[in-house]
Amino acid sequence: MPVTFKSEISIDGRKIGPGYPVYIIAEMSANHGQNLEQAKAIVIAAKEAGADAVKLQTYRADTLTMKCDLPHFYIDQGPWQGQYLYDLYEGAYMPWDFHKPLIELAHKIGITIFSSPFDASAVELLESLDSPAYKIASPELIDHDLIRKVAATGKPMIMSTGGATLNEIADAVQVAEEAGVQELCVLKCTSTYPAPAESINLKTIPHIAQSFQCPVGLSDHTLGNDVPIASVAFGAHIIEKHFVLSKDHETADSFFSMTPDELKALVHGVRQVEKAIGTVCYPTKPSPYRRCLYTSCDVAAGAKLDRSNVINMRPGGGELAPKDLPNIIGRTTAHFLPKGTQLSWNDIT
Repeated sequence: MPVTFKSEISIDGRKIGPGYPVYIIAEMSANHGQNLEQAKAIVIAAKEAGADAVKLQTYRADTLTMKCDLPHFYIDQGPWQGQYLYDLYEGAYMPWDFHKPLIELAHKIGITIFSSPFDASAVELLESLDSPAYKIASPELIDHDLIRKVAATGKPMIMSTGGATLNEIADAVQVAEEAGVQELCVLKCTSTYPAPAESINLKTIPHIAQSFQCPVGLSDHTLGNDVPIASVAFGAHIIEKHFVLSKDHETADSFFSMTPDELKALVHGVRQVEKAIGTVCYPTKPSPYRRCLYTSCDVAAGAKLDRSNVINMRPGGGELAPKDLPNIIGRTTAHFLPKGTQLSWNDIT
């Protein structure tokens, strides 16, 4: 299909893509604990730690699943086992009346805030609050109607891949493109909580960029900062990671979320890697902190040079390098050379 996506996207005036600083998103998810003051504290802590944005999730239990006790609604393995889906989401969702005060707070303190909507009604709520962007969560990547609903807003779209196959990702990208999306970023994601490092496969990030010709990034569920920091070297333009005020705040997602200190360290690490990546660069001048050829004793004019009176030693900076030694052995000096002379071709006849 023809490529129509922009090489960069802009969220709330911040450009994201090649040549711009990595965009770091603190994902609130369920870590608000259905407490507005705790949710506000998360927004403030994310700003203080240096994040570029806070991301919410906008759903209700009945927009994700149904209250039903048939076996396929029961979680029988993984970190949330022992619950029915409805009960999990009922305890994890953010009350919809939290959105407006959180958005107002974010505007006041100068941090971007947007959300992942999980159905059309969520998009409508977020549009009424003028959301600057939208994230399609990885499980919703196969919900093409939701993608079209978000596309109709004309806002930048971020997609997370999660457990989607390459064909499913391509289908979702095509739906977004056909619906008129021009600003798209696709995030590599591993939907395991927490995700082991060996499951991440960072080499997929440049493959996504090449396949879909759009900015890319990482939605990370590993513990610690090693993997997201490393993703910068693989071309990640966005890093998203779950964020909690304290591991003592037990929520559905707190066990794999980063704390404020970890977020500060992530921001610092990412900025250091950005500086370190730089450009293709090699020294243009030989380093003086190496070796060159010296006289190892006083050498009379007209004397022959050999390994008894020539040696290669530090510091460098002389004209003749160690590789030149075979070319001067047996030749004579043009004048007297005191011990420690850095040899040059002018010293040799």
